[in-house]
Amino acid sequence: MSNSEAPPCVLVVDDHALDRKLLTAHLMPEGYAIETAEDGVDAWGKMNADPERYDVVLLDRTMPRMDGMQLLAKMKEEEHLRMLPVILQTASARRDHILEGIRAGAYYYLTKPYDVDMLLSVVRTAIKDYRGFRDLQAQLKIGFDSLRLLKRAIFTFKTMEQARDLGALLANTCPDPQATVIGLTELLINAVEHGNLGITYEEKSRLYANGKWNEEVDRRLTLPENASKCAEVEFERAEDEVRFTIRDCGSGFDWQRYLQVDPQRAFDTHGRGIAMANRLSFSHIEYHGCGNEVVGTIKVGR
Repeated sequence: MSNSEAPPCVLVVDDHALDRKLLTAHLMPEGYAIETAEDGVDAWGKMNADPERYDVVLLDRTMPRMDGMQLLAKMKEEEHLRMLPVILQTASARRDHILEGIRAGAYYYLTKPYDVDMLLSVVRTAIKDYRGFRDLQAQLKIGFDSLRLLKRAIFTFKTMEQARDLGALLANTCPDPQATVIGLTELLINAVEHGNLGITYEEKSRLYANGKWNEEVDRRLTLPENASKCAEVEFERAEDEVRFTIRDCGSGFDWQRYLQVDPQRAFDTHGRGIAMANRLSFSHIEYHGCGNEVVGTIKVGR
């Protein structure tokens, strides 16, 4: 059975046996495979023994021997673990604590005591995001070495599928395709869903909650006012950088809010993509005008 066909595997890391049992009891009926670790040292051993096994880590912040923040820092130093999503669970909803976790790379948050619906929603979202990333990685393995010779090109696209295909293709023009693909694909998808189709952050939250996101995207793609809309990505290679300029037909958005993960949105089930692209995929992201044009730059060592 391939990884994409296997049940998603959740690693629960918590030093309290009761919390491990409660989380397992809530998650197992959803069809997940559950493994547990008593602290960061135990979890670190499990992850290094089988890095491909896990789809998400549900991580307690405060533990003996190695706490959640220490484990998170070690994960981000390892290429084979840095993209594995971490849901940081904490009894504190203090803004400075949340901000510290976000800066360390925890893009998903839960507070104790658990709201079961929120727990299931955040775990579901983190797994969906990670499996999407793994699918993009698989596409990269096809290999397009000759794309390293490409100097300049312009591509147009209309659908989410075309955005994902272009992301996987164009990431191969960069020194680190695996780091590039997730952020580049996110910007391309944003050009379709938020740009051309005009789906707002609040609308996406409701659609996610109702399980109608894909249905609404497909519906809007067929509307007469969207029939002729295309987004565009321009690729340029200079001596010391690779540059992607992405344009859409939308009216723009308040992009300043999304370059970093806002602690006020840390518990939302989406809205991390631009911040992750800014941090993990590009040397620099710059929006122009109203926000319907974005330039992502990757520095290339000589």
